[in-house]
Amino acid sequence: MSLILDLFLTFLKIGLFSIGGGYATLPLIQQQAVVVHPWLTLQEFTDIITLSQMTPGPLAVNTSTFVGMRLAGMAGAAAATGGCVLCGIVISLALQHFFRRNQNQRAVLQLLETLKSASVGLIAASAATIIMIALFGVSSWKQTLHFNPSAFLLFLLALINIQKWKLGPMPILILSALAGCFFYL
Repeated sequence: MSLILDLFLTFLKIGLFSIGGGYATLPLIQQQAVVVHPWLTLQEFTDIITLSQMTPGPLAVNTSTFVGMRLAGMAGAAAATGGCVLCGIVISLALQHFFRRNQNQRAVLQLLETLKSASVGLIAASAATIIMIALFGVSSWKQTLHFNPSAFLLFLLALINIQKWKLGPMPILILSALAGCFFYL
């Protein structure tokens, strides 16, 4: 199978099963882009997540565009991004029609509540994975842990700044980047 088609189909699958969007998509993207198709290392995956938060647009779209561009240039970026958004567009249009007609049905309201709970679980799993990669350099408790005290200190400082001084994401990212340069360069 050609790389362009492989990128399209892989990110089509990610787009199809990315219920909840945002961080809820991270486990699926990691599984496909790091494990199934070793297109990225864990460190590169973590870096993409960081970069995706600093650029406009959804996380899955930014990630698919980056991976596609890196592997196959503009054609790869277009294929991966197109695959990522195609299912979402089609499903959104179909669901809009369905929910408009059935918006007060009890079963529909229960379905939405169930999907919210599933999204929270996926986001929690993603957060745990990101923390494990950042602090221990692994994505699973089954792997050998290598604790990184510098990363843990940066994590604590960011958490304190968010909680105590209510700093927003941009100052935290800038301060973390400066601290990262100090610790790692």
